[in-house]
Amino acid sequence: MQQGRTRGSDGVRIIGGEWRGRRIQVPARTSVRPTPDRVRETLFNWLNGVIPGSRCLDLFAGTGVLGLEALSRGAEEAWLIERSPALVAALEERIADLGANARLIEANALDVIERPPAKLFDIVFTDPPYEMDLAGVLRKLSAWVARENLVYVERPAQRGANPLDDVTARVPGASVMKRGRAGSVAFGLLRLEN
Repeated sequence: MQQGRTRGSDGVRIIGGEWRGRRIQVPARTSVRPTPDRVRETLFNWLNGVIPGSRCLDLFAGTGVLGLEALSRGAEEAWLIERSPALVAALEERIADLGANARLIEANALDVIERPPAKLFDIVFTDPPYEMDLAGVLRKLSAWVARENLVYVERPAQRGANPLDDVTARVPGASVMKRGRAGSVAFGLLRLEN
């Protein structure tokens, strides 16, 4: 979930699975830019064979659409970490409405990943604000992932360069498994050594 313009809207919709078509509201006066439908469709096509039964972490949850989409498609559990009180309140309401097996943590994601969890995650959605050092986040995150992990990342697209290559060059043991681009967004799935 990228920081961006302040807005309220009709929300974003879950595009597949049990809750397909359900909307997640974007509260007014919050600065989020949800991952576009087209990008999410590609991402979840990539994850199609690994989502069922997986443990997922939505690290900078925002609207929580990535974690909730994973649950809609058969993930066993998802943790959603978000620090904005307005977004947390909206997420609490949506999680209760869906009956989702989601653990919502109201905290700064960077503080949370300082200590490894008792049980590792299979899939991590890591979409911090564009100005944040993604390589630094990924280095800390390697202690949170299972051996066969997949880590989704999203960055602003750049002419003549791939931001995913720049990031993985600064994270020992990181490799790009899949990559894509849609408009101004470069995105991909990485694997981290843990």
